[in-house]
Amino acid sequence: MARPKPSTFDKQKVVAENRKARFNYTIEDVFEAGLALQGTEVKSLRFGEGSIAESYAEIKDGQVWLVNANIPEFSHGNRHNHEPKRPRKLLLHTREIEKLFGAVERKGMTLVPLSIYFNARGRAKVELALAKGKQAHDKRQTMKDRDWQRDKARLLREKG
Repeated sequence: MARPKPSTFDKQKVVAENRKARFNYTIEDVFEAGLALQGTEVKSLRFGEGSIAESYAEIKDGQVWLVNANIPEFSHGNRHNHEPKRPRKLLLHTREIEKLFGAVERKGMTLVPLSIYFNARGRAKVELALAKGKQAHDKRQTMKDRDWQRDKARLLREKG
């Protein structure tokens, strides 16, 4: 019997976050994936450097790759330093890869990284979302809802 997955992931230290993802995409399903990194990449992430603002994930030859994520070179690295924007392999179970591949192929969904973090065991992880792009009118509705929630909270605070 399979072990049940927790509803939220154990994030000890969040390194990079894609804050625009929840505005630009409708999030359907969220996965936790490991990252195959080189030594200097891990050191850069531990210093809190890294960006996934324009990154995405793609499936090639049965493997999932994180593309366009920027992890800058380690400042104290030597000639064996890493390339900042190289594609990085994401570590997922085969069933999860098949599920992602089916959704991307059939439903036209996108794989968007939401955050890079270290878990309690000190491993670098990526929170990967299966998402569908929002239209302009959906984004406007999201902004209206957010403004209304803010105004409602302000009114309730004032009334006591």
